[in-house]
Amino acid sequence: MKVACAAFLLAAALGAAPPARFTEHVLATDLRGGYQVVALDVNRDGVTDLVALASGMSDLVWFEGPRWRRHVLASGLDRMINLASCSRDAQGYPEIVVAHAFENEASRSLGIVSLLRRRGAPEELWAAEEIDRLPTSHRLRCADIDGSGRPVVVNAPLTGGRAQKPDYRDRVPLVFYRPGEWKRGLIGDETEGVLHGIHVLDWNGDGADDILTASFEGIHVYSYSGGRWHRRELARGAPAPWPRSGASDVTVGRLGRARFLAAIEPWHGHQVTVYLERDQGFERMVIDDTLADGHTVEAADLNADGHDEIIAGFRGPGHSVYIYYAAQGGTAWRRTVLDQGGIAAASCAVADLNADGRPDIACIGSATANLKWYENSGPAR
Repeated sequence: MKVACAAFLLAAALGAAPPARFTEHVLATDLRGGYQVVALDVNRDGVTDLVALASGMSDLVWFEGPRWRRHVLASGLDRMINLASCSRDAQGYPEIVVAHAFENEASRSLGIVSLLRRRGAPEELWAAEEIDRLPTSHRLRCADIDGSGRPVVVNAPLTGGRAQKPDYRDRVPLVFYRPGEWKRGLIGDETEGVLHGIHVLDWNGDGADDILTASFEGIHVYSYSGGRWHRRELARGAPAPWPRSGASDVTVGRLGRARFLAAIEPWHGHQVTVYLERDQGFERMVIDDTLADGHTVEAADLNADGHDEIIAGFRGPGHSVYIYYAAQGGTAWRRTVLDQGGIAAASCAVADLNADGRPDIACIGSATANLKWYENSGPAR
């Protein structure tokens, strides 16, 4: 009660709504190298499930909501790194694309991309079919690139095929796969160095999705118009010399009608940054520089005040997840703790996991090998 009252008084002093309250639930503690968590209705029962991808395991597992019973989705997928589900089969079950056989060094990375399909009851093992090999295939996301309502799977490799550490100088091919065809198509290869994060949304309001990239070169947006892709710089990211330049992960949030960028900088970096949109471009502001191996950033309105919060987690010493609340129109941010030292957060996902109308948070830990969901109870009173 004292903590809730203190949070309420702090929010009132800053002229902001009280922060949301969360209750922690532990779903697993044995996910070696936990890397990505995805909210997805796997068994088509109308309830959101959680798919947990761990790079140190060859089993891809999912947890069936709302009781979180554990199942194995597929086996024999070594060094998994990312998945996305952008289409469904004729019976309405999801088709899942997984990137595996990943290594940071392109010369050692097979970069296998496989399609998983249900072949019996959803609780049984799904069939896996290889559809591509692209070294360092790393980030998979869904994007409705033509506004047709039929999203493709975007694949953003970590580096180009000839890249070598520490500078990773080579161009990175950003590609996509159209469900049903599953053939590789090129979006662009202008980005050089490490391309670590992508975020998909309709950036320019034309009814089709655009793709934001976070790389050594900063934050850029790819948009499709006139029969071709166009790449535009939004922000340079961390101003340090290459290879400590640019950005690692990026998301987009809103403060009322105004939008902002939130990023982890530089690659696997220590900074949480916010970019406020101004007439002359985006204004960079570091709101936290205490992270160790920052690896996930999301934006969502957690306390129903019309302003998005930033959720950021890190994998290094002190591994934690923080939530940042905007004040003074986004020129000031206050940090609250979602998880202090309990999860080496490699990935977090925001979804309403208990169908109560509030956005909850699920995170997966790498060194901590755990999966947790944080139940949103609404603003503190």
